[in-house]
Amino acid sequence: MFKFFIDRKWSLWAWPGAIIILSKLWFQVQIDVKINEWFGEFYDMIQKALAEPNSITINEYWASLFSFITLAGIYVALAVIISFFTNHYLFRWRTSMVEWYHSVYDKARKIEGASQRVQEDTVKFSRIMESLGTSFISSVLIIVEFTPILFGLSVGIPIFFFGDWEYGLMTGALIWSVGGTLFLIILGFILRLVGVEYDLQKQEAAYRKILVIAEDDVEIRPKRLNELFDDVRKIHFLSYIRYLYFGIASSAYGQANVLSAYVFLAPAIVAGVVTLGVMQQIIRAFGRVEGSMQYLLRAWPIIIELLSVYKRLREFEYQIEKTIQDEKAGIVR
Repeated sequence: MFKFFIDRKWSLWAWPGAIIILSKLWFQVQIDVKINEWFGEFYDMIQKALAEPNSITINEYWASLFSFITLAGIYVALAVIISFFTNHYLFRWRTSMVEWYHSVYDKARKIEGASQRVQEDTVKFSRIMESLGTSFISSVLIIVEFTPILFGLSVGIPIFFFGDWEYGLMTGALIWSVGGTLFLIILGFILRLVGVEYDLQKQEAAYRKILVIAEDDVEIRPKRLNELFDDVRKIHFLSYIRYLYFGIASSAYGQANVLSAYVFLAPAIVAGVVTLGVMQQIIRAFGRVEGSMQYLLRAWPIIIELLSVYKRLREFEYQIEKTIQDEKAGIVR
């Protein structure tokens, strides 16, 4: 799977391409920081206009909106460019995998589900890595950039439970996001979501294979097909139940998450020690940091699928390499 990064054929794409994606994501986060600053300035202007009629001009108002449109336009353009380049990058990664599988397919064809590994799983691997990889990098960059901002904005502001402690807001975001994430990760392991996903794909592959064989082998009875499909049905129903439990916990946490910043800011809002603009900046920065820390939570179902795909491909490659080694050993003998 990772020959893409060591094969000289792909040297101009593998590492330089990764650096380009990283650079574009970093610049996108910088634009996000500027948008956060705009929120503070804009809502302070709104508060001033509502408190003192005619204290701002219509030109100032339009100019502020135009500034946001400019920043948002750059942000969207970067997102589109990153997505386009990442698609090409990952397709070349997939190509490097497929080319190697093709070169040893005379050994691989005997392995159960070989065609599914080469075609379907390589597609899944590249698509999952597209969303998972860029999201992970973006989350790390957001934490790096927004954490100092959150510290700076929370100085001198009373925070629920933590009082005037300058690290209270950041600590609250950390406890809430990491605590909830760990809870759901542990729940995922208890429910064996990765194992269920792996078993599901394995049963589907066995069922698909017997259907292909049945096209040319009239001796395969409908009873055999029904037995295999019954196994598929059972594992599907098991996955529905387990994902139901996980979905209930995840949805409940997500809904409570909407109010988390307002809960921590309650003393400051009630005391009136923050302006509307500062409150908007804090809430947005808090949400960005908290959301990035919850990266594993949001991506958990995708991570489960990726682990399942990785496990199948790694097992497939191991069987290929073992077959090659066995043949070499046989030649020596």
